[in-house]
Amino acid sequence: MLISDLGEFGLIKRLKDILGSREIGHDCAALKFGDRYLLMTTDALVEGVHFLKRYPPEAVGWKAVSVNVSDIIAGGGNPRWLLVSLILPNIEASYVERLYEGIKKACEFYKCEVVGGNVSKGRETVIDVFAVGESERPLRRDGAKPGDSLFVSGTLGDSRAGLELLLENRKDYKPHELALIERHLRPTARIDYVKHLVKYASCAVDISDGLVADARHVASMSGVRIDIDSKKLPLSKELKMFCEERGKDPVQYALFGGEDYQILFTHPKERWNPFLDMTEIGNVSEGSGVYVDGKEVSGGYSHF
Repeated sequence: MLISDLGEFGLIKRLKDILGSREIGHDCAALKFGDRYLLMTTDALVEGVHFLKRYPPEAVGWKAVSVNVSDIIAGGGNPRWLLVSLILPNIEASYVERLYEGIKKACEFYKCEVVGGNVSKGRETVIDVFAVGESERPLRRDGAKPGDSLFVSGTLGDSRAGLELLLENRKDYKPHELALIERHLRPTARIDYVKHLVKYASCAVDISDGLVADARHVASMSGVRIDIDSKKLPLSKELKMFCEERGKDPVQYALFGGEDYQILFTHPKERWNPFLDMTEIGNVSEGSGVYVDGKEVSGGYSHF
């Protein structure tokens, strides 16, 4: 049986069964350390899969940090330390230096630091980041409860549109197109949500594989049904303009587009915070599966 026959998450389940750890399958492993928890996560950006060589290396470095910080945030913590491992072909040293300028700016923004790493030779560039954060109350994917409302930060679908624009490889882009490209190249992890999540959320996950796919992780691990109202999905004006020009449906981008790195979370409806850009998009009930406007759906990004 090939990995593609199992799928990414089928493979993860098999590996989890071999190791027997209940921490595997969440955004972070949460390990008790004194009176706090250490949150640990790792993610890699691979040339040709997650980025192209023509992308600004500063943006690739920024994103490599942000995608890991996003997991720490979804785990209910603040990032503290990073280890960065590089796999590099024999490329110009200036490229690597620019990559680390992006890493440095991201660390300054998120108030964390790189404390070590490793360098190895390979055919393609790979940036593998291991991140450690701290939390008073870690969040997991299995905490959603019937009666909770379903919330999301920010807007959805922008990154997928930005990727499509980048793949067109044009010389000139309109202002709204550049905004979408920026959201794909330089996502900002929602560090401003940490306090709210730790205080109120019953469950949280960062949206990396797409809203529906990540909602399905929550529904499966929490043993609940999740209903999403497509009319409530937060859509940016830039995405609406992009889709109107191309005759596409922005709702499909919001539901199935990946790499938004917004936070999907659950808690009682009355805990809504007017000072955050959060939107109530659905609810949690007894049952199983993910439903959009009453119809069960699946889909999203998978590596295999």
